[in-house]
Amino acid sequence: MARGKLRIYLGAAPGVGKTYAMLAEAHRRVERGTDCVVAVVEHYGRPRTEVLLHGLEQVPRRQLEHRGATFGEMDVDAVLRRAPAVALVDELAHTNVPGSRNTKRWQDVEELLAAGIDVISTVNIQHLESLGDVVESITGVRQRETVPDEVVRRADQIELVDMSPQALRRRMAHGNIYQPDKVDAALSNYFRPGNLTALRELALLWVADRVDEYLNAYRSEHRVSKIWGSRERIVVGLTGGPEGRTLIRRAARLAEKGAGGEVLAVYIARSDGLTSASPKELAVQRTLVEDLGGTFHHVVGDDVPAALLDFARGVNATQIVLGSSRRKAWQYVFGPGVGATVARDSGPDLDVHIVTHEEVAKGRGLPVARGGRLGRARIVWGWAVGLAGPVVLAVLLNSVDLGLANDMMLFLAVTVAAALLGGLPPALASAALGSLLLNYFHTPPLHRLTVADPRNVVAIAIFFGVAMAVASVVDLAARRTHQAARLRAESEILSFLAGNVLRGETSLEELLERVRETFAMESAALLERESDVAPWTCAGRAGLGPPLERPEDADVDMPVGDHMALALTGRVLPAEDRRVLAAFAAQAAVVLDRRRLREEADRARALAEGNRIRTALLAAVSHDLRTPLAGIKAAVSSLRSDDVSWSEEDQAELLEGIEEGADRLDHLVGNLLDMSRLQTGTVTPLIREIDVDEVVPMALGGVPEDSVELDVPETLPMVAVDPGLLERSVANLVENAVKYSPRGRRVLVSASAIADRVEVRVVDRGPGVPDEAKDRIFEPFQRYGDAPRGAGVGLGLAVARGFAEAMGGTLNAEDTPGGGLTMVLTLRAAGPRSQPLPSGAGSAEPERQTL
Repeated sequence: MARGKLRIYLGAAPGVGKTYAMLAEAHRRVERGTDCVVAVVEHYGRPRTEVLLHGLEQVPRRQLEHRGATFGEMDVDAVLRRAPAVALVDELAHTNVPGSRNTKRWQDVEELLAAGIDVISTVNIQHLESLGDVVESITGVRQRETVPDEVVRRADQIELVDMSPQALRRRMAHGNIYQPDKVDAALSNYFRPGNLTALRELALLWVADRVDEYLNAYRSEHRVSKIWGSRERIVVGLTGGPEGRTLIRRAARLAEKGAGGEVLAVYIARSDGLTSASPKELAVQRTLVEDLGGTFHHVVGDDVPAALLDFARGVNATQIVLGSSRRKAWQYVFGPGVGATVARDSGPDLDVHIVTHEEVAKGRGLPVARGGRLGRARIVWGWAVGLAGPVVLAVLLNSVDLGLANDMMLFLAVTVAAALLGGLPPALASAALGSLLLNYFHTPPLHRLTVADPRNVVAIAIFFGVAMAVASVVDLAARRTHQAARLRAESEILSFLAGNVLRGETSLEELLERVRETFAMESAALLERESDVAPWTCAGRAGLGPPLERPEDADVDMPVGDHMALALTGRVLPAEDRRVLAAFAAQAAVVLDRRRLREEADRARALAEGNRIRTALLAAVSHDLRTPLAGIKAAVSSLRSDDVSWSEEDQAELLEGIEEGADRLDHLVGNLLDMSRLQTGTVTPLIREIDVDEVVPMALGGVPEDSVELDVPETLPMVAVDPGLLERSVANLVENAVKYSPRGRRVLVSASAIADRVEVRVVDRGPGVPDEAKDRIFEPFQRYGDAPRGAGVGLGLAVARGFAEAMGGTLNAEDTPGGGLTMVLTLRAAGPRSQPLPSGAGSAEPERQTL
């Protein structure tokens, strides 16, 4: 059965109209006669979206019981039995209720696609897994529901649903997105203009990159070599000279003027040895281009202009930036130079910018680049001189009698000139032709191919031998120069590669991409297997369509040891290139080994952390638990003693000490057990919808009276939490705050709704915590400052954060304005209330309580 097609509506933020667009598309398809059903759509009470559900067949949801509440999830089995042509599945990143067929909704979608059902879905840019850190830095909110980027990238069609921040805020203010009581909080927090603008830019850039992947795949599949200027890509040609920094900055300014501009700096190592680049300068330029948001590329090419143009067309570049030539005027006799050649051969689809710099005309010290060992132009001139030179010289000498010796020296000069220009073949042709002409026109008997004087035979033989010797020397010198230059180019590439690997700057995928790029291949893959009979597996790949089953299927197969091979497709490499490829293959194996060693080190670090926790736990048990036990034993022993007669007041005091010691012991043991559960990953929260004002007051039972001021409005939305874990987290936070608050200053516990979350704040006026220690106080067995041993084992905040994260929330520390510390516990809102709020409830001043 053919796999179904996936279409995704991508938005920058909630409320831009993804679900509306998806439903509108469904109506269009139904009108065309397509069998389309609604598998699951969330309208969140938005009337315009809800209206579009009318007229569409809806598959009943599967009702699941979880922690005393009933939830409706997509019924995958029902959709598969219904087998429609198209299914609408809203919120691709949604996490299903425990007991569902799959953990995530995108896994449900994968089943529908595998069954041949086309799926239309929606997702927001903040739910992409790779953008979690970026979105958190922008909005301050960590998205718990995410979808792997690869799931979205594999979609057959991605449509961006865009809306300006101003229009989205107007929709929010009109009550078209959230309930009225949430509008003000949302507009002042998540839906700030800066947040929306940044999220919109993320969505536009992500879609632009995806479109670029489609375009490159299409161009590769259809072998399109012509440049399509869909976006500005600027290639900077570097020589390794100091002018490269100027060129990179100029290219960056050009890229800023175009939407989505991209800078690619490329250094071409020529195998003819006519370029001498400073590795240090290249490293500086690479850092500069990466700091400016571009990429650096290292390519081998015999003909620099041709290699540069091939690279530019391969990446679909629109502009090339080159520096003015550093050659002096007399050096132009060797050719027009790289810049002029690139400008001449670039064609109408590539703009070439020649940028002036301080190094212009200061000399290169080396001639201009040429292809081959001697260059095509020199070989052509060598044949021209070798063939035409003897004929012209014979015609000229027919009118002048200089003697056989002088004639022979002139023919020898022409042969030497042909050897110097074109090497051995033109020189041999010139020597043979010159010998015939010299014999026919200038050696008695004239105009006959015979030689009367034996001494002339010796002279002609010497002439021919000298000509071949000179030509051989010239050809051998060119060959040795070519070999030395190629080895130097190879060594530059290998030293550059080795430096990156040793510094840890190259991942396996980046290294394979460098291999593919350096040798102009279509794909590269590192394959490995456990034994000679085991199947091959892919450890890393780059490019389109790499061989994944057998190295023998590739165009180039480079073994690395007994059970590993580097496989490339695209063309067959010459033998001289395989030396460098072997070094790349060895480096790839080193990078793979290093990655696995790093993974093993991470596992060992986790084990070491576990040992540290166990050691600290033993230390806590040996001291902090023995102290209350000793107090309880002393009090019990005193009460049981017959030697002392205790008054009722003394007995009450001893019993109070026993009770306090038991409470303290119970608290310590509870925290230790909670931390043990968190460390072993056995905390399974039972999430259900509950009001914050029902849980928070219950968490204040263990603190002194009149020490906490409670400010929790009853109009807050319900939260999706585990009530027990929430109560324990808040209790630990309040106890910690009361412990450090000065006498007479109450701790404030407040709650507020912000967008789709509820924040519980525990505010104290104590000494506070510096910024560098705010994360450290949440680590197990940490007591800030000079807290005495009797103040606890330092687990309260660690347990509170662990429970918060287990419920899908966050716990962070902030400075209290005016001094002190504020703990911010962020919880997920459960959605709009089932009962309408009282009129004016959203604007009423909440009632404050003092406990």
